[in-house]
Amino acid sequence: MTIKAVVFDAYGTLYDVQSVAAVTDKAFPGYGEIITQIWRMKQLEYTWLRSLMRRYEDFSVITRESLAYTLRCLGLKSDPGVFEEIMYKYLHLDLYPDATAALAAMGGCKLAILSNGSTDMLNALVRNSGLDRVLDATISIDSRKIFKPSPDAYTLIEQNLGVSPSEVLFVSSNPFDACGAKSFGLNVAWIERVTTDAMALACVKSDLMAPLTMFKAIRMQMDELGLEPDYRIKQLADLPGLLASLN
Repeated sequence: MTIKAVVFDAYGTLYDVQSVAAVTDKAFPGYGEIITQIWRMKQLEYTWLRSLMRRYEDFSVITRESLAYTLRCLGLKSDPGVFEEIMYKYLHLDLYPDATAALAAMGGCKLAILSNGSTDMLNALVRNSGLDRVLDATISIDSRKIFKPSPDAYTLIEQNLGVSPSEVLFVSSNPFDACGAKSFGLNVAWIERVTTDAMALACVKSDLMAPLTMFKAIRMQMDELGLEPDYRIKQLADLPGLLASLN
């Protein structure tokens, strides 16, 4: 096997979507965590619903709609300035601490992002975090107007990078995305940041209904879809070693 390109999911894989809690808790003290988790879950749900209904809106619109839903269902009201301040964080999400070093250590392969994010959102996020200096391409699904895990979204990798699916290592921490990429025919490395053992321990030691615990149970465990990633790693820092073993 020869891997010619490593392609990353953005949100939750390179960028920590939980970092929005810093602004949600500031805006609504005591509600920061539950806002963060509902917002992310509805954001993903809306991508799937809009794909199924064939009523595409780009990710910036979906992100706004899912935040509006979250505040409404919790009975929280914000003025436009506060709403925009929260939204602004999505252009300045924190990178996972090992992201920059991991990408820098994978020279020799094309490096790219394939994301549900809109073109403008992704370009701003990549530029603000400095990853524009190491990535060969930042690919939005906008041109296909359908979200991952639709197979149509993953065709953009070959179209933009000129590499076949067998030459791609696709990296995601999102189980739905790992399964979608595997179903399409890519080589897939899933970042298992929360193991089943850690999940079980968290349930024993904490309130089962804690928002972050619920989010980890729903969105960070491998789905039962009859598909398995080719490789399971714990963190981005494991990728250079995995890539070296494949090439």
